[in-house]
Amino acid sequence: MDERDLYTEKQEIKRASYSCPKCRQTSEFQIRWIRRTKKSQLPRGADDYLRAKFANARDYLVRVDDMLNCPNPRCRGRFEIPNSQTVVFV
Repeated sequence: MDERDLYTEKQEIKRASYSCPKCRQTSEFQIRWIRRTKKSQLPRGADDYLRAKFANARDYLVRVDDMLNCPNPRCRGRFEIPNSQTVVFV
């Protein structure tokens, strides 16, 4: 069984403001995340290992976007999201 058997996945878009490291212009960006929510019941045919994993499972978010493009027409630089956090527990 896979970890995805324990969670339901749903895509979300969250807004965040970042500044371009090249031109220093701050802008709002839409960042894509996948929300993984723990299922209400354990899947059928689960062994002891999967039951222990299901008991400790928590809801969390995984960031899909890693790179952003600067909206400034003179810059158009591509930069990595400065926040190193790619997984957030809810």
